[in-house]
Amino acid sequence: MQLNLVPHPETLPSEPFKLWVNVNHSGAFGATASANLWFCIGAPASRFVVPVPIEDPARAENLWKTTCFEAFLRITGEKKYREWNFAPSGEWAAYDFKSERKGQADADVAAPYIRVEDNLTWWAAGATIAVPSKQTFELGLSAVLEEKDGTKSYWALSHHDEKKPDFHDPACFTAHLP
Repeated sequence: MQLNLVPHPETLPSEPFKLWVNVNHSGAFGATASANLWFCIGAPASRFVVPVPIEDPARAENLWKTTCFEAFLRITGEKKYREWNFAPSGEWAAYDFKSERKGQADADVAAPYIRVEDNLTWWAAGATIAVPSKQTFELGLSAVLEEKDGTKSYWALSHHDEKKPDFHDPACFTAHLP
């Protein structure tokens, strides 16, 4: 499925562009499925601060301070959820929360597979994560994009607080997986 993200009205990019996410879920007969997320940015990568891929990517903190992409998964009907952060460098983070912004702990997960493709006029960051195959999730998708001129825009499927972006707001989990 293809989902469009929108910038928060208080953090618009310097010039408009489109940001969409292609999501697919590949479940088999086992306990684990794969979720593939491609965050596609309809502007040249040269416009943005894009962390350079590192040789041995690992878990890292504060990825949201520059260009990064996020996915929030909550089992339908539950309060607890998982947050994933993906940096173009290959660095990543995953946190479990007991409820909205409460009870944060590092998630015990396998590292995601992260990659970047530059198509000159647009670029994409992809992440593949393992998810339980027999669960249905409410899904929130978001991005922080830092431009080389210092502009930062905060994107999500929807924004419910008009004053500031809040990707953890349960009302932002508007998509479903699978």
